[in-house]
Amino acid sequence: MSGARLEIEALGKRFRGLRAVHDVSFAVPAGAIHALIGPNGAGKTTIFNMIAGVFPPDAGAVRLDGRPISGLRPDLVCAAGVGRTFQIVKPFKGLSVLENVTVGALHRHADLETARERAGAILDALELGDRRHQLAEALTLPDRKRLEVARALATEPTLLLLDEVMAGLRPTEVDRMVTFLRDLNARTGITVLLIEHVMRAVMALAAHVVVVSSGEKIAEGTPAEIARHQAVLDVYLGDAAGDAA
Repeated sequence: MSGARLEIEALGKRFRGLRAVHDVSFAVPAGAIHALIGPNGAGKTTIFNMIAGVFPPDAGAVRLDGRPISGLRPDLVCAAGVGRTFQIVKPFKGLSVLENVTVGALHRHADLETARERAGAILDALELGDRRHQLAEALTLPDRKRLEVARALATEPTLLLLDEVMAGLRPTEVDRMVTFLRDLNARTGITVLLIEHVMRAVMALAAHVVVVSSGEKIAEGTPAEIARHQAVLDVYLGDAAGDAA
């Protein structure tokens, strides 16, 4: 698809005979913010893992800016321009907040001082600058979520995959993250694909939403269209309505 940063074509994955993802296709235009939603166990993180190179798809293809990246090692996918966060936040223990982000910055900047400067600027943007010398494992959950985003951004991706970075946050903290991501996208043009159960964030951020259930895509469209889609209401949004408050 012309202008697509990310293209997912007929993607499929099985684990020991269990069909985790089947025939999923969608595209994310360059500079857009899209969301991938669905109930727990729908296959969302499996799709992220195939994009990021954690494991290869059994069927289909992943393309970044028209180039196939299916089956590449995670470090090569990162080098191609894909940064990601993880649902379970695990900062490098024993390292400071600044050192955690510097590790990511070293992927693009071999000079340590330059990497530190880049890491510091990202921490300031995420309002973590005053915690840069604190041990990462001592951060609160909201701060660890922001640190996870900072580590991904330090690799200077063109496509940012966010896996439930707002789970467990209070409404005011969700609003801060939404504002940061919206401003980041507007300022840099970075493309964002997010998995999120916090529907207030999805509705505020995403121009387009893809919905998966039992490993298959069941709907896609604007947030307003998805909110009215009966199949989505049946399998997901009815249960997730509490998250929108």
